[in-house]
Amino acid sequence: MVKSSADQEFIDYIVKSIVDHPDDVKTDRKVDEMGVLLTLKVHPEDMGIIIGRQGATAKAIRTLLRIVGTKHNARVNLKIEEPEGARRETGTSSIDKVVEDLKM
Repeated sequence: MVKSSADQEFIDYIVKSIVDHPDDVKTDRKVDEMGVLLTLKVHPEDMGIIIGRQGATAKAIRTLLRIVGTKHNARVNLKIEEPEGARRETGTSSIDKVVEDLKM
C-alpha cells in the first residue's frame, strides 16, 4: 500500500492547476484491502473542466493516478463527486441548445 500520500498530492496539484476555483478542490483518501480510493470534490462550475469532453479529462487523470499507484505498488482509484448545483445536459445536443439560444 502507498505509505505516503503522493497520490493525493499528485491529484491535488493536477486538479488545482486546471480548475477556475482551486481553493474549492477537496480530496479525501481512504485505504483498505482493495487499495486506495481518492474522492474528489470541486466547485460546481469546474465539473465540466474535470470531466472533459466525453470524459476524456477524467479518464486521463485516472490513468495518471494508476501510474502513480503502480510506482508505489498500490491500486489507486478516483471517485469524482458531483457537487450540489451541478447541471447535467440531458436529451439535448449542443447544436439544439445553440439554435434555441439564437431564437431568443
